Amino acid sequence: MAFDYNALYLETPHALGEPTKVFCDFFKTYQKKSARILDVGCGQGRDALFIARLGHSVTGVDSAPAGISDLLEEATREGLGIEGHVADIVDYSPDGPFDVIVIDRTLHMLETGPRRKVFQKLIKHLNTGGYLLIADEPSNLPDFRKVLEAAPETWRMCKAEKGILFMQRLAEERHTFRCPGDVKVET
Repeated sequence: MAFDYNALYLETPHALGEPTKVFCDFFKTYQKKSARILDVGCGQGRDALFIARLGHSVTGVDSAPAGISDLLEEATREGLGIEGHVADIVDYSPDGPFDVIVIDRTLHMLETGPRRKVFQKLIKHLNTGGYLLIADEPSNLPDFRKVLEAAPETWRMCKAEKGILFMQRLAEERHTFRCPGDVKVET
């Protein structure tokens, strides 16, 4: 049975602690102003609130109504640009495009097939030049990379370490040319 995050959030303010350091480090150096950010599995908003305080517009999605309620209450109190949606990520369709998509320890809760489908759907909502920031189980990162390698877009790896994968979407689609001897070359 899945963990009941809604019950946790009802009982404990800021239940998951401080924002994820690696995301904080990214956003402290991120140059785009007033970017549009999607926080998938935002919970009570530990990452979303930090990002919005830097002047970005954040859309948070989580299946726990108490988490979204806490997020929106704090955002309203501080006058932050945050929109919250209570939704199962399997059924959720973002109203993108976004400049950055943050996925903080969320997709590992899904079985492999649904996880791939959700991931494929999410990356379609990222702007060219945008960033995909993932913290997840280290064992899932190779699968995420395979999905990105099979996607029509061109991606650049920015960070890959234990449980962390940051990618940048470089182009709408790969350009494939035929060379002598039918060798495919991607640019």
